[in-house]
Amino acid sequence: MDGFKRFGLYVVPEGAFYRAGADWLGWDSVAGAAVAQPDLPGLPGAVAEITATPRKYGFHGTVKPPFRLAEGTDAKGLDAAARAFCATRAPVTIPALETRRLGGFIAVVPAEPSEALAGLAAATVEALDPFRAPPSEAELARRRKAGLSDRQEALLARWGYPYVMEEFRFHLTLTGKLPRTDAEATRDILAAHLAPVLPAPFVIDSLCLMGEDVEGMFHLVHRYTLSG
Repeated sequence: MDGFKRFGLYVVPEGAFYRAGADWLGWDSVAGAAVAQPDLPGLPGAVAEITATPRKYGFHGTVKPPFRLAEGTDAKGLDAAARAFCATRAPVTIPALETRRLGGFIAVVPAEPSEALAGLAAATVEALDPFRAPPSEAELARRRKAGLSDRQEALLARWGYPYVMEEFRFHLTLTGKLPRTDAEATRDILAAHLAPVLPAPFVIDSLCLMGEDVEGMFHLVHRYTLSG
């Protein structure tokens, strides 16, 4: 665990849904290995290029965004804190998922917003924040390139990331940013490809501690059951 550059808390699906998502991205974060990507007819570009941006993270939904460990903390302590936290939290049930275009990228998202999931994410961000090192000036500048609102700027200053708390939107990313026409076409293809494996309901009964290796690829460190 001590060899990772950053850590994050993710929802990582299991079963056929996970397998389809990991294969599409070309990276199995659970196994820590590259995998062959499917050849889906009609894509507007090479699958390796379409998935290049999200590949390193693996198939996941972010709950606490990646962070470097704060001075005076270590991975062992983070593991213990995450384990203790998850033991106090109940599973979350999402009635249905769907594949959507979110701006220029494609993701699997809840069909309807979930207050329970938003609450779990906010609690996770807060509970594990003592382990987060402050972002560097370069990291802050990169985040601000997106053109943050005043509230997002405040969240960035407080939590190191602008899209947490009420700005949180759960999504399992499938592509990098695409031109609108390409994004629409890709969404249609992926929606059909993933439809047979989308769980309904989607039960989130665990959170995963993920670590980023020296090459920038994320690996499963531990899966914690939500047993509260």
